[in-house]
Amino acid sequence: MLTLRQGRCFGPGTGQSEGRRGQPSQSHPQARSSPPVGPRGLLGFVVQQAGRRCRAAGGRDYTSQGAPRRGRVVSPCRGEEEDGDSGRMESVLSRYENQITILSDYLEEFPETDEPVWILGRQHHLNTDKSKLLLDISARLWFTYRRKFSPIGGTGPSSDAGWGCMLRCGQMMLAQALICRHLGRDWQWEKHKKQPEEYHRILRCFLDRKDCCYSIHQMAQMGVGEGKSIGEWFGPNTVAQVLKKLALFDEWNSLAVYVSMDNTVVIEDIKKMCWSLPQSSGAAHSSAHVHRSALGWNKNAAGFCAGWKPLLLIIPLRLGINHINPVYIDAFKECFKMPQSLGALGGKPNNAYYFIGFLGNELIYLDPHTTQSFVDWEENGTVDDESFHCQQAPHRMKIMNLDPSVALGFFCKEECDFDNWCSLVQKRRMHYCSRVSRYYQIANWS
Repeated sequence: MLTLRQGRCFGPGTGQSEGRRGQPSQSHPQARSSPPVGPRGLLGFVVQQAGRRCRAAGGRDYTSQGAPRRGRVVSPCRGEEEDGDSGRMESVLSRYENQITILSDYLEEFPETDEPVWILGRQHHLNTDKSKLLLDISARLWFTYRRKFSPIGGTGPSSDAGWGCMLRCGQMMLAQALICRHLGRDWQWEKHKKQPEEYHRILRCFLDRKDCCYSIHQMAQMGVGEGKSIGEWFGPNTVAQVLKKLALFDEWNSLAVYVSMDNTVVIEDIKKMCWSLPQSSGAAHSSAHVHRSALGWNKNAAGFCAGWKPLLLIIPLRLGINHINPVYIDAFKECFKMPQSLGALGGKPNNAYYFIGFLGNELIYLDPHTTQSFVDWEENGTVDDESFHCQQAPHRMKIMNLDPSVALGFFCKEECDFDNWCSLVQKRRMHYCSRVSRYYQIANWS
């Protein structure tokens, strides 16, 4: 049985069965067969009122890394050849720049079933409202690989194909938070329908331009400070840290981004962060001002106002060693039912996906592994947005095929939303701990 304590969660398998790099300890009898249930476990994270602050940002990403995987692609267009003189990185990227994933080859329709489908806190029934389900999914902003944008840093890659999938997933999670913040969770997108100015302004934040606050350029360059070279694959935690830093320079959306460390969410710290007014002086404010001025980003005409700053809460988690532990599955699915849910970042080794819900024991996700051409905004400020919405049935995968390194996302527009989230976590954590206790009793008995 897990025990809630001041800033730490103790229980069976806490930390002792996991080595420094996520490898099982040789001293633990079940280390090879059963990942630990402890501080890194789902809903085993501590929601505490006060206490010692978490350590500084920059925790390790545990997702496996290696050479990028291509996925299902067609050969480069006829007549387009690789440039052999552009260096090793450009040589690799050029193999991806003109490749387009064929969606129709592997997209599946939803099966006929009575089981409910959960999408970012909303429940759908396939037998009665399948069309509403598909509209709900298509309303999510879909960011994929792009090509032919301006070189990152002036001389870097002009495509993120093969390495930018986790960055695109991070963009999708953040975009969903901005949609909830400005348009509401129940906002729907329809093809060729005129959308409000806030929608186009959100979309412009993510275009592949160096002067857009959450562009691939900004994320890749900010990742250098997290130890990631431009063109290197990111993990969930690194993307979370990058988004946290970039949000400091975004005055219009004015989000408070909190990335939990050691599975600990400190309520007092979050409330201080969301209620505090921006400083008019100091190094942090000066740095942000210089950064915004250099990029030419627009400031919020209304300025900052007193009140709760909308919260983007990201919780990186480790759900096993090499594979997800089955004991976490139900708790993981419960997170998609919460009304504050922004889904999860994760996937398979070197293949990142943005998970938005589930059906039974299958996760529903948006896949960034499609290479499309760069899209810029029009003279009137609008964006041709058809390529930013997935208009076909989404992908599904078995939960047990998920890489154990994930990051959960939640959005709390008001303080009452955060209080409600804390209450839900505490209740579901108690239920989860009792299930874990029974699981280990059965395991020990057998």
